[in-house]
Amino acid sequence: MTAATSATSPTPEPPATPFTEAAPAQRLERAAAALAAHGFTVEILDDAAAARARVEELIPAGAGVFTAASETLRLSGIDDDINAGGRYDAVKPRVLAMDRVTGADDIRRLLAVPDVIVGSVAALTETGSLVIASGSGSQLPAYAGGAARAIWVVGAQKVVPDLDTALRRVEEHCLPLESARTRAAYGWPSAVNRVLVLHAEHLPDRGTVLLLREAIGF
Repeated sequence: MTAATSATSPTPEPPATPFTEAAPAQRLERAAAALAAHGFTVEILDDAAAARARVEELIPAGAGVFTAASETLRLSGIDDDINAGGRYDAVKPRVLAMDRVTGADDIRRLLAVPDVIVGSVAALTETGSLVIASGSGSQLPAYAGGAARAIWVVGAQKVVPDLDTALRRVEEHCLPLESARTRAAYGWPSAVNRVLVLHAEHLPDRGTVLLLREAIGF
């Protein structure tokens, strides 16, 4: 390449950060500070094992706990701890044992107002917002305020700069992976039918975000 060509060629832009890459410490701290300023309780933990231990500390024995569908909870062992461990009044096993038609109203109430809901998010913005996407919307009432307490376990790869990027992460990254999961499990693809954005928490200690330094889940 000649000097003249080099002088006129545009500088190539760096590749976009993939949605699977764990955010560095500075971005985690920035997101945590923004969440805390918006009323969320935030803890930055090293890994999923630390989150698993912390969830057990945060939830009293005997509490009614609903675990939202989450690869983060499954991979960390938190889902099994809650739904098969015998320590809590686990909502999900009760719901799965009920008739979906005759018990529809009871199922709806159980999912909407548990003592505690535990799950994850599709994205967490550095400006302090949590973004949750759902096909059925079953977990959204409890997240939005129905549950007395909400706990979100969030891998470092879910931290994004802003809401626009968060919504792009939902469509471009999370949806294809969740569709693959639902096809294997149920025979049909998922869909982004509902999106909940939590910008702030007005009740002290209601919403807790366990932000991990490692990537886990979708």
